[in-house]
Amino acid sequence: MPRLWPAVTRRGLLQGLLGGGALAALGGPWGRALASGGLQRVVFFYFPDGVIGQSQDGQPSQWHCTGGGSSFSLSPLLAPLEAWKSRLCVIHGLSLGGTDSGSHPGGAKKLLTATDHGNNESIDQYLSRTVGASMPWRHLYLGAQANTDGASGDKHIAYPVAGTTYAPEDDPRRAFSSLFSGFEPDAGGGGDTGAASPASARALRVLQALGDDVAALQARAGAGERQRLQVHLDSLSELQGRLGGGGGGGVATPTCEEPSVDMRGITDSDLTDPGGFPKVLAAQLDVATLALACGLTRVVTVQASHHTSELVMSRFPDTEMYDPSYDMRSHQASHYGASHDDSKREYRAFHQQRRWWVGQYAALLQRLADTPAPEGGALLDRTAVVLCTEVCDGNTHLHDNMPMLVAGGEAGGVRTGQLLDAGGRRNGDLFVALANAMGDGLSRFGDGSGGALPGLLG
Repeated sequence: MPRLWPAVTRRGLLQGLLGGGALAALGGPWGRALASGGLQRVVFFYFPDGVIGQSQDGQPSQWHCTGGGSSFSLSPLLAPLEAWKSRLCVIHGLSLGGTDSGSHPGGAKKLLTATDHGNNESIDQYLSRTVGASMPWRHLYLGAQANTDGASGDKHIAYPVAGTTYAPEDDPRRAFSSLFSGFEPDAGGGGDTGAASPASARALRVLQALGDDVAALQARAGAGERQRLQVHLDSLSELQGRLGGGGGGGVATPTCEEPSVDMRGITDSDLTDPGGFPKVLAAQLDVATLALACGLTRVVTVQASHHTSELVMSRFPDTEMYDPSYDMRSHQASHYGASHDDSKREYRAFHQQRRWWVGQYAALLQRLADTPAPEGGALLDRTAVVLCTEVCDGNTHLHDNMPMLVAGGEAGGVRTGQLLDAGGRRNGDLFVALANAMGDGLSRFGDGSGGALPGLLG
């Protein structure tokens, strides 16, 4: 269950009551979004230090799947995505190119730029200034301890211009306040006073405004439509009466007019303390989901830590990795050796860590699937969510057969429920396909680009 309650606005409620046709008659940006079609949003979710690929002594990858096309089986590390299999496009055979292969920094430079040495604008920045140019926030770049441990510029994956990165926002409280000026994140508190709760009061205001909108439509509608709209007005009046009866407590449901994200328990120390990492990342995923739901941006990058990560994942509470007797860092665990040896502490830890990252990706998909979209349906229907890291196997650091997934976006033309063989094509071809799905006519992106990756769109 996601921590973010679905973001709903007056227009979203109207859409649910009346359907897209009546809502489009209102005009304005919301009506245009309903009619625009295509892929509306893209999210890039980065995690550090690669995966467990094929071992140096020939043991099979723990990440890459078996089968092909629509007939494939998820690998052990992708097991947390079993419930999402029909909404996944698992990609094999994408390459970052041979330059600096075996290097974490080299992989991070090429990951979103698709260009050697990072000598290109990254795809998130490109999309933000093309299809996302009219949005209030062209690009939302969120981090979780992506700036700790003296992180240098080559550890950040977004490149506004060739060769130059910039840092993500690591504090979800500041990210929320920047996005929703005048509102504060939910820090907890409150209680049952017996009076109408703040949540009820907000709901009453939304319902009153919604009633005004329906009444305005009724005045312009024909006789048959007026009768149908009166039924909705009567239902709204009944609901207002029930809410107006008071009663304390209740969960404050955020709306785009009065947004809120649960930040309870997050302190300044959590921004650098490994034990606070999971709740900071969860809050950042909530912020990203709310920003997308409220139409503030079409392009989001979430950078969880950074390459050669010193993140002590054995301090994550309430996880299978937790071990207060021994500090196991992400990069340390990635050097598990030449074979898949479960008797080695590093190998076991790296396996658990990679599975945890996949679980966080699944949690993001759940948030997006549970949250209404401005154009109707759920956010995930027209949002492509890319999972990526800077090297393939964490022990060898090679840049071929990169572990990349795309989930969601089916209503925007993404073909999911498949294992797609890229045949060694460069990662820029994936980005061309995503840009095309979002309405951009991009034909090539990065070094060695051969155009849009075949088979991703359909």
